[in-house]
Amino acid sequence: MDKAMKKATAYIDGTCMGNPGRAGIGVALYDECGKLFYETSQCIGMATNNIAEYQALIHALEKAEKFGCDTLLVYTDSELLARQINGFYKVKDEKLKSLFLKAKQLMRSFKDIRVRHIDRKKNKYADNLASRSVWNQNSDN
Repeated sequence: MDKAMKKATAYIDGTCMGNPGRAGIGVALYDECGKLFYETSQCIGMATNNIAEYQALIHALEKAEKFGCDTLLVYTDSELLARQINGFYKVKDEKLKSLFLKAKQLMRSFKDIRVRHIDRKKNKYADNLASRSVWNQNSDN
């Protein structure tokens, strides 16, 4: 990614085989021209689907910050995650609260950040990355 570029878009997904079960995340970061500059497919061990979704968000936030992004648009197919992060749903699950708080803390480092819910069909690449991590038990980052 060009150091002068400060805007990025992230597509994220978390998945698991069983709920809970073996879980993984997929994250793809694109620059403002739509060029992919980072991706990962990681097995995160045993977790629920919602925990995997939050882990994917946290990973995307950490990487975007590391790459010097100050503006980030995050797309997720998890309506729960998007609504919780945007304040429309309360976080009732105790296991999600710490992940929610960590994500909110990381979000403070961005000048502009938005998390948007999208249809699964529009999130296929991140979904494939997440699914691949579970099937291959890959941890490439």
